[in-house]
Amino acid sequence: MQGLIEQYCKFLRLVCVLLLAAMVVMVMGNVVLRYGFNSGLLVSEELSRWLFVWMTFLGAIIALAERAHLGTDVLLARIPKKARLVCLILAQILMIYASWLVLDGSLTQAELNWFVTAPVTGTPVWVFYASGVVFGISSLWILLYGLYQLLRGRLPEEEDANQSHL
Repeated sequence: MQGLIEQYCKFLRLVCVLLLAAMVVMVMGNVVLRYGFNSGLLVSEELSRWLFVWMTFLGAIIALAERAHLGTDVLLARIPKKARLVCLILAQILMIYASWLVLDGSLTQAELNWFVTAPVTGTPVWVFYASGVVFGISSLWILLYGLYQLLRGRLPEEEDANQSHL
C-alpha cells in the first residue's frame, strides 16, 4: 500500500509541475500583453486562480503522505510508547474527521454549483470545488492507511528508522 501511495504522490508532483508551468506562462503572458501591447487576457486571470487552488490541494495531499506538515513532538518525545501510540491514534482520528468535513463540504458545493458557469471561461464551477473532493478522498485514503498502521502498533518514526537502514 505504501508503494501505491508513493506512486500516487509521484503522479501528483508531475501534475503540480504542469499546473505551475501553465500558471507561469499565463501570468507572464498577461504581463507582457498588458505592458507591451496595452491589452490582456481575462481568461488567464481566472484560469491561473483555479490552477493555483488545484495545485494547493494536490500539494497538501503530497505533504500529508510525506508527513511534511508542521508539528511538534515535544510532548510525544517525553511520554511512554503506549501513551504516544494513543495520542497518535487520537490525532489520526481527528485528521480523518477534518478530511471528512472537507470532502463533505466540497461535495455539497460541487452539487450546488453543478450548473453554474464561471463568468469568463464558462467552465462549470463544480470543477473548482472538485479540488476539495480529490483532496478529501485522497487524504482519507492516506489517513486511514496511517490509522491502520498505528493500530498494528507501528509508530511513524519506526518506519523512518527502518527506511534509513536500507
